Amino acid sequence: MEPRESWAALAAGGVAGVCVDLILFPLDTVKTRLQSPQGFRKAGGFRGIYAGVPSTAIGSFPNAAAFFITYENVKSMLHHGSTSYLTPATHMVAASLGEVVACLIRVPSEVVKQRAQVSPSSSTLRILSHTLYHEGIQGLYRGYKSTVLREIPFSLVQFPLWESLKDLWSWKQGHVVDSWQSAVCGAFAGGFAAAVTTPLDVAKTRIMLAKAGSSNASGNVLAALGGIWRTQGLSGLFAGVVPRMAAISLGGFIFLGTYEKTRQLLL
Repeated sequence: MEPRESWAALAAGGVAGVCVDLILFPLDTVKTRLQSPQGFRKAGGFRGIYAGVPSTAIGSFPNAAAFFITYENVKSMLHHGSTSYLTPATHMVAASLGEVVACLIRVPSEVVKQRAQVSPSSSTLRILSHTLYHEGIQGLYRGYKSTVLREIPFSLVQFPLWESLKDLWSWKQGHVVDSWQSAVCGAFAGGFAAAVTTPLDVAKTRIMLAKAGSSNASGNVLAALGGIWRTQGLSGLFAGVVPRMAAISLGGFIFLGTYEKTRQLLL
């Protein structure tokens, strides 16, 4: 991959990440509060819908940039000498590695953001300092494993589906898809991936919101899923699925469409 292409992927990914995270922040807040163990109303309801947005604003650019520069470089390396039937596997590996790298930036931002979303009366800075004082740096990485375990299955579904839909549309019309067509493919891929990975998202939210010493503080995803199933059943595992699908479908449209358009402009 040429240096110019790498820089284009980094910048386009960062711009796309900022756009989608800030535009869809209210939907994300609603989803987090629906998944909160204290329930939607006690977590803040529709009050302070932008609580935690500074954390997202700071983390969005480097998080998305890290994902796409990893994704594009790994995809480029694996494509050399690979046959067409291995293309979906190439996209899966590239997306998985991209998520592992991006989560190093995403998780601290996500922990602070989600705690602010369910405590709208507390400022982002206060929540950050409180987390560092009481839990140390490991508190900011609470839920790292659960986030990776959520994001990798999500990416294993979303990105190969996105790339396949783009290829199919390109083949049907006889030329490479435009950025808006890529955005439509991203919306379908994101919505489908969001639906099937919602239980992992619920478990991740419970772990991130957990205080030290609570049953979810260990960060064990299977234990969190088991606890949700025992206490709330299937509805608990799929709490927030509708706003999650709505947010990620719209997010996929904005995120991947913005990424493609910005990358085309930079190249």
